[in-house]
Amino acid sequence: MQEIPVSLWTLVGGIVVTVVSIWLGQNHTLLPVQASQQAPLVDGFFNIMFTIAIALFLVVEGTILIFLVKYRRRRGDDTDGVPVEGNVPIEIFWTAIPTFIVLCLGIYSVDVFNRMGGFEPGDHPHVAHISNSAFAKRAGTALAATLNNDNVKSTSAPTIGIGASPQNIGKQADLVVDVKGMQYAWIFNYPDSGVTTGELHVPVGADVLLNLSAQDVIHSFWVPNFRLKQDALPGMATQLRFVATKPGTYPVVCAELCGGYHGSMRTTVVVHTPEEFDSWLTESQIAQKQDLNQAIAVNPAELSTSEFLAPHVHNLGIDAATLKSIVSGH
Repeated sequence: MQEIPVSLWTLVGGIVVTVVSIWLGQNHTLLPVQASQQAPLVDGFFNIMFTIAIALFLVVEGTILIFLVKYRRRRGDDTDGVPVEGNVPIEIFWTAIPTFIVLCLGIYSVDVFNRMGGFEPGDHPHVAHISNSAFAKRAGTALAATLNNDNVKSTSAPTIGIGASPQNIGKQADLVVDVKGMQYAWIFNYPDSGVTTGELHVPVGADVLLNLSAQDVIHSFWVPNFRLKQDALPGMATQLRFVATKPGTYPVVCAELCGGYHGSMRTTVVVHTPEEFDSWLTESQIAQKQDLNQAIAVNPAELSTSEFLAPHVHNLGIDAATLKSIVSGH
Protein backbone atom coordinates (compact mmCIF):
# COMPACT_ATOMS: atom_id res chain seq x y z
CA MET A 1 0.00 0.00 0.00
CA GLN A 2 1.46 3.31 -1.09
CA GLU A 3 2.01 5.85 1.70
CA ILE A 4 0.16 9.17 1.34
CA PRO A 5 2.65 12.03 0.81
CA VAL A 6 3.10 14.52 3.66
CA SER A 7 2.38 17.39 1.25
CA LEU A 8 -1.08 15.96 0.52
CA TRP A 9 -1.83 15.59 4.23
CA THR A 10 -0.72 19.19 4.71
CA LEU A 11 -3.00 20.38 1.92
CA VAL A 12 -5.99 18.52 3.31
CA GLY A 13 -5.27 19.77 6.82
CA GLY A 14 -4.96 23.35 5.55
CA ILE A 15 -8.32 23.13 3.78
CA VAL A 16 -10.03 21.72 6.88
CA VAL A 17 -8.51 24.38 9.15
CA THR A 18 -9.49 27.17 6.74
CA VAL A 19 -13.10 26.01 6.40
CA VAL A 20 -13.59 25.46 10.14
CA SER A 21 -11.98 28.76 11.17
CA ILE A 22 -13.92 30.83 8.62
CA TRP A 23 -17.23 29.22 9.58
CA LEU A 24 -16.68 29.67 13.33
CA GLY A 25 -15.32 33.19 12.82
CA GLN A 26 -18.49 34.26 11.01
CA ASN A 27 -21.08 32.28 12.98
CA HIS A 28 -20.17 32.75 16.63
CA THR A 29 -22.55 34.28 19.19
CA LEU A 30 -19.98 36.08 21.32
CA LEU A 31 -21.25 39.62 20.67
CA PRO A 32 -24.58 41.23 21.62
CA VAL A 33 -27.11 42.46 19.06
CA GLN A 34 -25.88 45.26 16.78
CA ALA A 35 -27.70 48.54 17.42
CA SER A 36 -25.60 51.30 15.80
CA GLN A 37 -24.00 52.19 12.48
CA GLN A 38 -20.57 51.65 14.03
CA ALA A 39 -21.35 48.11 15.25
CA PRO A 40 -20.95 46.30 11.88
CA LEU A 41 -17.52 47.92 11.38
CA VAL A 42 -16.30 46.69 14.76
CA ASP A 43 -17.86 43.26 14.30
CA GLY A 44 -16.24 42.84 10.88
CA PHE A 45 -12.82 43.52 12.38
CA PHE A 46 -13.52 41.25 15.36
CA ASN A 47 -14.65 38.40 13.10
CA ILE A 48 -11.43 38.54 11.09
CA MET A 49 -9.29 38.50 14.24
CA PHE A 50 -11.37 35.64 15.66
CA THR A 51 -11.03 33.67 12.41
CA ILE A 52 -7.24 34.08 12.46
CA ALA A 53 -7.11 33.13 16.15
CA ILE A 54 -9.09 29.94 15.52
CA ALA A 55 -6.83 28.97 12.60
CA LEU A 56 -3.68 29.51 14.68
CA PHE A 57 -5.17 27.58 17.57
CA LEU A 58 -6.07 24.61 15.37
CA VAL A 59 -2.64 24.58 13.68
CA VAL A 60 -0.64 24.86 16.91
CA GLU A 61 -2.74 22.51 19.04
CA GLY A 62 -3.24 20.09 16.14
CA THR A 63 0.51 19.90 15.57
CA ILE A 64 1.09 19.25 19.27
CA LEU A 65 -1.42 16.39 19.28
CA ILE A 66 0.00 14.83 16.08
CA PHE A 67 3.54 14.97 17.42
CA LEU A 68 2.34 13.65 20.79
CA VAL A 69 1.08 10.49 19.07
CA LYS A 70 3.54 10.07 16.19
CA TYR A 71 6.73 10.70 18.15
CA ARG A 72 5.75 9.21 21.50
CA ARG A 73 8.26 7.02 23.28
CA ARG A 74 7.71 3.36 22.40
CA ARG A 75 7.99 0.60 24.95
CA GLY A 76 11.56 -0.68 25.17
CA ASP A 77 13.01 2.22 23.13
CA ASP A 78 15.65 3.91 25.32
CA THR A 79 17.61 5.54 22.49
CA ASP A 80 18.03 9.27 22.11
CA GLY A 81 16.00 11.21 19.60
CA VAL A 82 17.43 12.56 16.36
CA PRO A 83 19.52 15.67 17.14
CA VAL A 84 17.95 18.62 15.30
CA GLU A 85 19.34 22.13 15.69
CA GLY A 86 17.90 25.12 13.84
CA ASN A 87 15.90 25.37 10.64
CA VAL A 88 16.26 28.70 8.86
CA PRO A 89 13.30 28.30 6.45
CA ILE A 90 10.90 27.43 9.28
CA GLU A 91 12.18 30.30 11.44
CA ILE A 92 11.69 32.76 8.57
CA PHE A 93 8.21 31.34 7.94
CA TRP A 94 6.94 31.62 11.51
CA THR A 95 8.37 35.13 11.80
CA ALA A 96 7.16 36.47 8.44
CA ILE A 97 3.58 35.17 8.66
CA PRO A 98 2.74 36.76 12.06
CA THR A 99 4.43 39.99 10.97
CA PHE A 100 2.31 40.12 7.82
CA ILE A 101 -0.87 39.38 9.81
CA VAL A 102 -0.15 42.10 12.37
CA LEU A 103 0.60 44.70 9.68
CA CYS A 104 -2.62 43.90 7.80
CA LEU A 105 -4.71 44.02 10.97
CA GLY A 106 -3.09 47.31 11.94
CA ILE A 107 -3.94 48.91 8.58
CA TYR A 108 -7.48 47.53 8.70
CA SER A 109 -8.04 48.75 12.28
CA VAL A 110 -6.96 52.28 11.35
CA ASP A 111 -9.42 52.25 8.46
CA VAL A 112 -12.23 51.06 10.76
CA PHE A 113 -11.34 53.72 13.35
CA ASN A 114 -11.43 56.41 10.67
CA ARG A 115 -14.81 55.26 9.29
CA MET A 116 -16.23 55.27 12.82
CA GLY A 117 -15.19 58.91 13.24
CA GLY A 118 -12.12 58.39 15.41
CA PHE A 119 -10.00 60.87 13.44
CA GLU A 120 -12.59 63.65 13.37
CA PRO A 121 -12.11 65.19 16.86
CA GLY A 122 -8.33 65.50 16.60
CA ASP A 123 -8.20 66.84 13.04
CA HIS A 124 -11.28 69.07 13.18
CA PRO A 125 -11.40 71.30 16.28
CA HIS A 126 -14.86 71.02 17.76
CA VAL A 127 -16.49 73.28 20.30
CA ALA A 128 -18.29 71.11 22.82
CA HIS A 129 -21.94 72.02 23.31
CA ILE A 130 -21.86 72.39 27.11
CA SER A 131 -24.34 74.92 28.40
CA ASN A 132 -26.39 75.68 31.49
CA SER A 133 -29.75 74.15 30.77
CA ALA A 134 -33.05 75.87 31.40
CA PHE A 135 -33.53 73.33 34.16
CA ALA A 136 -30.42 74.56 35.99
CA LYS A 137 -31.33 78.22 35.50
CA ARG A 138 -34.83 77.79 36.93
CA ALA A 139 -34.15 75.29 39.68
CA GLY A 140 -31.49 77.08 41.67
CA THR A 141 -31.11 74.00 43.85
CA ALA A 142 -28.03 72.27 45.13
CA LEU A 143 -28.75 69.35 42.79
CA ALA A 144 -28.86 71.60 39.75
CA ALA A 145 -25.64 73.27 40.83
CA THR A 146 -24.00 69.89 41.18
CA LEU A 147 -25.14 68.78 37.74
CA ASN A 148 -23.96 71.91 35.96
CA ASN A 149 -20.90 73.14 37.84
CA ASP A 150 -17.66 73.70 36.02
CA ASN A 151 -19.29 73.22 32.62
CA VAL A 152 -16.89 75.67 31.02
CA LYS A 153 -14.54 74.17 28.46
CA SER A 154 -11.96 75.70 26.20
CA THR A 155 -13.29 76.69 22.79
CA SER A 156 -9.87 76.57 21.20
CA ALA A 157 -8.75 73.05 22.05
CA PRO A 158 -10.12 70.15 20.01
CA THR A 159 -12.00 67.44 21.84
CA ILE A 160 -11.03 63.80 21.69
CA GLY A 161 -13.11 60.69 21.15
CA ILE A 162 -15.34 59.33 18.39
CA GLY A 163 -16.65 62.17 16.23
CA ALA A 164 -18.44 62.46 12.91
CA SER A 165 -17.95 59.78 10.28
CA PRO A 166 -16.28 60.86 7.02
CA GLN A 167 -19.77 61.23 5.50
CA ASN A 168 -20.94 63.60 8.28
CA ILE A 169 -17.88 65.79 8.76
CA GLY A 170 -18.91 69.43 8.86
CA LYS A 171 -22.57 68.61 9.59
CA GLN A 172 -24.28 69.50 12.84
CA ALA A 173 -25.52 66.58 14.92
CA ASP A 174 -29.28 66.03 15.03
CA LEU A 175 -29.25 65.71 18.82
CA VAL A 176 -26.72 66.94 21.39
CA VAL A 177 -26.66 65.52 24.92
CA ASP A 178 -24.33 66.57 27.73
CA VAL A 179 -23.27 63.54 29.77
CA LYS A 180 -21.68 63.83 33.21
CA GLY A 181 -20.18 60.86 35.01
CA MET A 182 -19.97 60.90 38.77
CA GLN A 183 -19.53 58.35 41.51
CA TYR A 184 -21.67 56.34 40.79
CA ALA A 185 -24.16 57.53 38.19
CA TRP A 186 -24.57 59.01 34.72
CA ILE A 187 -26.52 62.27 34.31
CA PHE A 188 -27.87 63.20 30.87
CA ASN A 189 -28.76 66.81 30.10
CA TYR A 190 -30.56 67.87 26.90
CA PRO A 191 -29.46 71.53 26.62
CA ASP A 192 -31.87 72.45 23.84
CA SER A 193 -34.92 71.32 25.78
CA GLY A 194 -33.92 71.66 29.43
CA VAL A 195 -34.51 68.00 30.26
CA THR A 196 -32.21 66.22 32.72
CA THR A 197 -32.53 62.49 33.31
CA GLY A 198 -30.70 59.45 34.61
CA GLU A 199 -30.97 57.43 31.41
CA LEU A 200 -30.19 58.25 27.80
CA HIS A 201 -33.05 58.55 25.30
CA VAL A 202 -32.33 58.92 21.57
CA PRO A 203 -34.35 58.54 18.36
CA VAL A 204 -33.46 55.77 15.94
CA GLY A 205 -31.60 56.97 12.84
CA ALA A 206 -30.60 60.31 14.39
CA ASP A 207 -26.99 61.55 14.41
CA VAL A 208 -26.37 61.89 18.16
CA LEU A 209 -23.45 63.73 19.78
CA LEU A 210 -22.61 63.08 23.43
CA ASN A 211 -20.42 65.63 25.20
CA LEU A 212 -18.78 63.67 28.00
CA SER A 213 -17.33 65.02 31.23
CA ALA A 214 -16.51 63.66 34.68
CA GLN A 215 -17.14 65.34 38.01
CA ASP A 216 -14.63 63.44 40.13
CA VAL A 217 -12.53 60.61 38.64
CA ILE A 218 -12.15 58.97 35.23
CA HIS A 219 -15.22 57.09 34.06
CA SER A 220 -15.78 55.18 30.81
CA PHE A 221 -19.08 55.35 28.92
CA TRP A 222 -19.61 51.97 27.25
CA VAL A 223 -22.62 50.73 25.28
CA PRO A 224 -21.84 47.12 24.25
CA ASN A 225 -24.67 46.97 21.69
CA PHE A 226 -23.30 50.09 19.98
CA ARG A 227 -19.70 48.74 20.11
CA LEU A 228 -18.68 52.17 21.43
CA LYS A 229 -16.69 53.14 24.50
CA GLN A 230 -15.22 56.51 25.46
CA ASP A 231 -13.61 57.79 28.64
CA ALA A 232 -15.13 60.72 30.53
CA LEU A 233 -12.23 62.75 31.93
CA PRO A 234 -12.25 65.40 34.68
CA GLY A 235 -11.39 68.80 33.20
CA MET A 236 -11.09 67.56 29.61
CA ALA A 237 -13.80 67.42 26.93
CA THR A 238 -14.43 64.11 25.21
CA GLN A 239 -17.17 63.20 22.80
CA LEU A 240 -18.98 60.24 21.33
CA ARG A 241 -21.01 60.49 18.13
CA PHE A 242 -23.17 57.69 16.83
CA VAL A 243 -26.34 56.71 14.97
CA ALA A 244 -28.60 54.14 16.64
CA THR A 245 -30.17 51.72 14.16
CA LYS A 246 -32.46 49.48 16.21
CA PRO A 247 -35.17 50.56 18.69
CA GLY A 248 -34.84 48.96 22.10
CA THR A 249 -33.34 49.33 25.56
CA TYR A 250 -29.61 48.67 25.92
CA PRO A 251 -27.26 48.69 28.92
CA VAL A 252 -24.77 51.49 29.60
CA VAL A 253 -21.79 50.37 31.68
CA CYS A 254 -18.90 52.24 33.26
CA ALA A 255 -15.85 50.37 31.99
CA GLU A 256 -13.26 52.21 34.11
CA LEU A 257 -12.66 51.25 37.75
CA CYS A 258 -13.90 54.38 39.51
CA GLY A 259 -14.34 53.39 43.14
CA GLY A 260 -15.94 50.96 45.55
CA TYR A 261 -19.35 50.94 43.84
CA HIS A 262 -18.00 50.92 40.27
CA GLY A 263 -19.89 47.72 39.48
CA SER A 264 -23.24 49.40 40.15
CA MET A 265 -22.58 52.39 37.88
CA ARG A 266 -25.01 51.28 35.22
CA THR A 267 -27.92 52.79 33.36
CA THR A 268 -29.68 52.29 30.02
CA VAL A 269 -29.98 53.92 26.62
CA VAL A 270 -33.49 53.80 25.19
CA VAL A 271 -33.70 54.00 21.39
CA HIS A 272 -37.14 55.27 20.36
CA THR A 273 -38.85 55.70 17.06
CA PRO A 274 -38.87 59.45 16.15
CA GLU A 275 -42.51 59.76 17.21
CA GLU A 276 -41.91 58.02 20.55
CA PHE A 277 -38.87 60.21 21.23
CA ASP A 278 -40.82 63.43 20.58
CA SER A 279 -43.54 62.18 22.93
CA TRP A 280 -41.01 61.27 25.64
CA LEU A 281 -39.29 64.66 25.33
CA THR A 282 -42.58 66.56 25.62
CA GLU A 283 -43.70 64.52 28.63
CA SER A 284 -40.32 65.01 30.34
CA GLN A 285 -40.42 68.78 29.80
CA ILE A 286 -43.92 69.00 31.30
CA ALA A 287 -43.03 66.76 34.25
CA GLN A 288 -39.86 68.66 35.09
CA LYS A 289 -41.63 72.02 34.87
CA GLN A 290 -44.23 70.76 37.33
CA ASP A 291 -41.51 69.56 39.69
CA LEU A 292 -39.73 72.92 39.45
CA ASN A 293 -42.88 74.90 40.19
CA GLN A 294 -43.20 72.95 43.43
CA ALA A 295 -39.50 73.27 44.32
CA ILE A 296 -39.72 76.72 45.92
CA ALA A 297 -37.37 77.70 48.72
CA VAL A 298 -39.25 78.32 51.97
CA ASN A 299 -38.02 80.05 55.11
CA PRO A 300 -38.84 77.70 58.04
CA ALA A 301 -39.28 80.73 60.32
CA GLU A 302 -42.33 81.75 58.29
CA LEU A 303 -44.07 78.37 58.73
CA SER A 304 -46.64 77.61 61.39
CA THR A 305 -45.91 74.84 63.86
CA SER A 306 -48.20 72.37 62.09
CA GLU A 307 -46.74 73.27 58.65
CA PHE A 308 -43.22 72.82 59.97
CA LEU A 309 -43.97 69.42 61.57
CA ALA A 310 -46.21 68.06 58.81
CA PRO A 311 -43.38 66.39 56.77
CA HIS A 312 -42.20 64.60 59.95
CA VAL A 313 -45.52 63.15 61.11
CA HIS A 314 -44.52 59.60 60.18
CA ASN A 315 -41.40 59.91 62.35
CA LEU A 316 -43.41 61.16 65.31
CA GLY A 317 -45.66 58.12 65.27
CA ILE A 318 -48.90 60.11 65.01
CA ASP A 319 -51.32 60.98 62.26
CA ALA A 320 -52.11 64.42 60.81
CA ALA A 321 -55.34 64.75 62.80
CA THR A 322 -53.55 64.11 66.10
CA LEU A 323 -50.87 66.63 65.22
CA LYS A 324 -53.51 69.24 64.42
CA SER A 325 -55.27 68.68 67.74
CA ILE A 326 -52.00 68.91 69.69
CA VAL A 327 -50.99 72.16 67.99
CA SER A 328 -54.44 73.72 68.39
CA GLY A 329 -54.46 72.68 72.05
CA HIS A 330 -51.44 74.86 72.68
